[in-house]
Amino acid sequence: MYDYIKKILTARVYDVAIESPLEVMNRLSRRLNNRVWLKREDLQPVFSFKLRGAYNKMANLPRAMLDKGVICASAGNHAQGVALAAQRLGAKATIVMPRTTPAIKIQAVRDRGGKIVLFGDSYDEAYQHARQLEAEKGLSFIHPYDDPDVIAGQGTIGMEILRQHPDPIAAIFIAVGGGGLIAGVAAFVKYLRPDIKIIGVEPDDAASMYQALKHDRRIVLDQVGLFADGVAVKQVGEETFRLARELVDEIIVVSTDEICAATKDIFDDTRAIAEPAGALGTAGLKKYVERTGVTGVNLIALNCGANINFDRLRHVAERAELGERREALLAVTIPEQPGSFRRFCQTIGKRSITEFNYRYADSRQARVFAGIQLTEGEEEKNRIIETLRAHDYPVLDLSDNEIAKLHIRYMVGGPAHGLRDELLYRFEFPERPGALLQFLTGMAHGWNISLFHYRNHGSDHGRVLVGIQVPTGERPQFDQFIRKLGYAHADETDNPAYRLFLDGRG
Repeated sequence: MYDYIKKILTARVYDVAIESPLEVMNRLSRRLNNRVWLKREDLQPVFSFKLRGAYNKMANLPRAMLDKGVICASAGNHAQGVALAAQRLGAKATIVMPRTTPAIKIQAVRDRGGKIVLFGDSYDEAYQHARQLEAEKGLSFIHPYDDPDVIAGQGTIGMEILRQHPDPIAAIFIAVGGGGLIAGVAAFVKYLRPDIKIIGVEPDDAASMYQALKHDRRIVLDQVGLFADGVAVKQVGEETFRLARELVDEIIVVSTDEICAATKDIFDDTRAIAEPAGALGTAGLKKYVERTGVTGVNLIALNCGANINFDRLRHVAERAELGERREALLAVTIPEQPGSFRRFCQTIGKRSITEFNYRYADSRQARVFAGIQLTEGEEEKNRIIETLRAHDYPVLDLSDNEIAKLHIRYMVGGPAHGLRDELLYRFEFPERPGALLQFLTGMAHGWNISLFHYRNHGSDHGRVLVGIQVPTGERPQFDQFIRKLGYAHADETDNPAYRLFLDGRG
């Protein structure tokens, strides 16, 4: 600890970094009945905190090593920090990036003179290739998180927070990927103010630190979601885990919808657009307040980055209302008779309808897919469902049904009568040019594809819903084929949204 405090106090970061402001979020503070603060690392020259650790590490390298050149692996933000540091220090930088890296981050590295090598579909694949190039070319590897000088550089954020906010602080909420940011901030804050809770926040599909602390050892995740690409790491660092185990109070796990809702909260208060990883701290802070009921205290979230592709905002906007519980998605069965549609609308009342899909099913009944705007969250949704059921409308709540949100809402059109042996699978694959064709090529195996829905959501991974006709006797061969295909997948054959709107068994 003493070594880290010394390293943080003497860190070489302000040659390139600014002391980012700590700003109060007035609207969110009123909603949560607490004083909520946002540490604005999105205002750094590379729109992320990563330049602190990168520059501190490189500034401490001998000149002879800098002259040979440096190399790193990064999904984007660390890459920009290394490229900027190399530019300032007169060194050549090679940056290995996954092919799934957002274009805005690739271009930003090019603008700073970095030599880019695109390799693999994840950070871990890019990392292995970078270490290979390091050995082959005699370059110095700049680790994105598992290095004491990098950790110390990130720790200067903790030093700034305590200087900027000398009053009591209940908790600081920090995004966690490999762990360098939370390790550095925790090292400084816990040394001077051990009463302040240090709380990490991870996506539920990339919770490597949560799993590591839960099992008291570093866990390698089988796969990680790519929505929050800045924290998509399968295994936390060795040194960062050691520090987190000693200094971090807890890890909160949040969903994609909760991240999107937090992105909107940050925009509403600051007019800044956070990248998904940048909004993690705010998402975790909100979940913590909801869980604990704490009021009247100071809570700080780090906005650690703003490098987001513009087209991804479409997906963020679609999911933000669901994440904030301001929209309900309902499947309602109504009688197929004159006037029933009008009576159904009257039962809903004077509420804003965000989406309405209707399709004739048969001579007896019809099914409606409805999106309804909520002003009072979960309680209002439950009242709507109770009212509909009181009027004898069968209702299914689809607000947390992933395939309903991603696919079914765009596909409502009635079942395919006479279709036999259909299985329904949801797939995810790295999004890049040609990825969909590669996926379809892999699927060409003799079984008939009876349903297919793909929509580009502006994110780093493609989502596909596939119906496949597989006779019962061929299910074992199909299961083996799916495993060999190698894509993240889930069997949705019994998903109620599918059964209601597409399969016809419901």
